[in-house]
Amino acid sequence: MNYHELLRHKIFPLVQTPGQYVGGELNMVVKDPKEVRGRFCLSFPDTYTIGMSCHGIQVLYTVINNDPEWYCERVFAPLRDMEKLLTENDLPLCSLETTTPLCDFDVVGFSLQHELAYSNVLTILNLGRIPILRWERAEKAPLVIAGGPCVQNPEPISDFIDAFVMGDGEEADLALAKAWLEFQSEPGATRRENLRRLAKKFPWVYVPDCYKTRVENGLEIPFPESDEIPAVIQQARVEKLDAIPLPEKPIVPNVEAVQDRVSLEIMRGCPWRCRFCQSNPIRRPVRSRRPESIMNAARAAIENTGHCEISLLSLSTSDYPWFKQLSTELRAEMDPKNVVISVPSLRVNEHLAEVGEQLSTERHSGLTIAPEAARTDMRRVIGKRVTDEDLLAGCRIAFQNGFQRVKLYFMIGLPGERPEDVDGMIDLAKTIGELGKEVSGRYPTVVVSVSNLVPKPQTPLQWFPMATREYLTQAQRFLRCRKLPGWISLKYHELDGSLLEGVFCRGDRRLGKLILRAWKNGARFDSWVDQFDAKRWWDALEEEGLDLNLYLHTPRTSEMCLPWSHIQIFQGIEYLKKEFALAQEDVKNLEPSQKTMDVPDDWRPAGKRPKRK
Repeated sequence: MNYHELLRHKIFPLVQTPGQYVGGELNMVVKDPKEVRGRFCLSFPDTYTIGMSCHGIQVLYTVINNDPEWYCERVFAPLRDMEKLLTENDLPLCSLETTTPLCDFDVVGFSLQHELAYSNVLTILNLGRIPILRWERAEKAPLVIAGGPCVQNPEPISDFIDAFVMGDGEEADLALAKAWLEFQSEPGATRRENLRRLAKKFPWVYVPDCYKTRVENGLEIPFPESDEIPAVIQQARVEKLDAIPLPEKPIVPNVEAVQDRVSLEIMRGCPWRCRFCQSNPIRRPVRSRRPESIMNAARAAIENTGHCEISLLSLSTSDYPWFKQLSTELRAEMDPKNVVISVPSLRVNEHLAEVGEQLSTERHSGLTIAPEAARTDMRRVIGKRVTDEDLLAGCRIAFQNGFQRVKLYFMIGLPGERPEDVDGMIDLAKTIGELGKEVSGRYPTVVVSVSNLVPKPQTPLQWFPMATREYLTQAQRFLRCRKLPGWISLKYHELDGSLLEGVFCRGDRRLGKLILRAWKNGARFDSWVDQFDAKRWWDALEEEGLDLNLYLHTPRTSEMCLPWSHIQIFQGIEYLKKEFALAQEDVKNLEPSQKTMDVPDDWRPAGKRPKRK
């Protein structure tokens, strides 16, 4: 019995949802491994159902497989039952396409979209029979790389990754893989020497092995081991999006994914400058696809998948320069095919009303927008230059066009936050509900989703401390104690998960010990509320002698070196310093609070408990 048959007959019947492990999906790329020069395994450190919903995975899979000399395959984090069976039967984790163990690939590339997936990275490496610690890998072991938003502070996971790709990966990943294969094929060169050659060749590659650390203000700060190694790492950038074709044959998952739809990125970057947003600075400059290329991809993808929904992706879809033209053409062509057009999230601006006119309510009657803060002066602090007038105008048009559900994203823990800012979230939700009643004759469903601010690397807020557990707990209780009408639903993020995310976002290389210890103690799928065990992480933090306060709550100045100061964004560090100074000034100009966040003695919990992030 070969390995594939062993999995099919002995393992798959015993695991939950075996369809996520079998491969063979519609539009999966099939190549003969013997006919290609290099093999790349694209790894997403979460479940199949989430990874197959990630647009970036579909794009990279298509781009790499478009090269006739390379074969890109996939692997996802196995659930605990699958991990247990693989371990008990001494079987390796393999790719979906050819059932090849990960250790047999030339390159294994991780897409790091969320810091709480770090423990799953170790699971994939271990089950794939690749040494977890990078310095323990043999000469011919696969090159382990990582990209995605999390690598803007690569230090916490740098013990496990050979090379990080900063910025856009469509061109960079394949260029890096080809160079590695070339270096490895040359006789005499060692793995360590080849890693240094990568660091010197590509300005957007960070190779941790080429950097030592020194302690400044209690934090470990990386610096190059020699003058040959770059002191600053730049961002890889795709100059023209249309040069990278959108997937016309995206893989259709075997089992229901979180997002079963065709996703099309229409614009990269954002013209606005929200100070809390990490995606904005790391995805600049703003680049847009032409409507005709989007239309061509939409036609092909719908025909090749059978999906009945197209999602238009960007950081600010309402700022896409040809939105009205594109949405009009898409609806004219897709309405007869019963295909709806959706927009995941909209920026509140003067174009929101226009967007509301273009969207369809068929099968999707909800509008999702992100005011982030309820009051104008607090929006100024975080750089959200929007008005309530724009928000209400957009909602009015949406209600007139049949929308009956509005989801509002807010944050707590903002610099200088007052009780009025927390209380105002419910007040704004009520105002929108009353507007919906006025327009349509009945109250819409208004969902208030509240997250905890994590001051992210490469943002102007990176020098602000994160709010304490005590403050965030009190703010949540204060928000939840409001008496809500039945048409307002309140959701909020779990605190321990946000605090741990903050540790990884703002921490240094010493956190590798924390990740390894927590993983050995059973940490898996930490972004899932039903899997996350906060005590496991806080115990590991204490056992490793690491200071939570140092990473989260210690004030920092813009002149300090941070663990990610060697990573440079497109706009440069001076832009971040300028915006930080303006944010500090805006905090000083906030009106003094006239309230306290006292919770009444007869308070009863309101709203829903968080499910999964």
